Amino acid sequence: MATKDMTENPSSNRSSRWWLRQDSQSVVIEAPTERIYELVADLPRMGDWSPECQQVEWLAGSTGPAEGATFIGHNRGGPRGLMKWSRRGRVITADPGREFAFVTEEGGREGTEWRYRLESVAGGTRVTESYTVWWIPTWARIADVPTNRARELREAMRHTLERLKGAAEVTPSDR
Repeated sequence: MATKDMTENPSSNRSSRWWLRQDSQSVVIEAPTERIYELVADLPRMGDWSPECQQVEWLAGSTGPAEGATFIGHNRGGPRGLMKWSRRGRVITADPGREFAFVTEEGGREGTEWRYRLESVAGGTRVTESYTVWWIPTWARIADVPTNRARELREAMRHTLERLKGAAEVTPSDR
């Protein structure tokens, strides 16, 4: 469930039950941009925030969030969490305190771009998580309709941001 400080970012290109395109969610977190960046860019911890991501591993000598770094993410979702899949990905933006983004592969092609934008605002940082679907296979588009993947992703982004907020707002004495 979204809290009062969670905002949707409506767009005419927003995903619908029938076609995944793009979507985003935002929340204001009472923490500096640098702290939040450290959390979202630490991909092996993504499973701590995301209800779908189970685990992320750096690949091919990559050891951290740098542009060009590669990884594999292992996910679980769908009805009752019965669907499992893994995707390779590549970091495309690593701008500490401002933005972190990566793209995942679908069938050997760039499929979905995930982005975290950080903006200093009164009271903390506005964090916007977004995705843009560049390409997914036909079978996946068909499976997206009955599972209402657009709604599932919107809810997952809300969940991710709320968990990120909880972690980022912990003071050092609370850890």
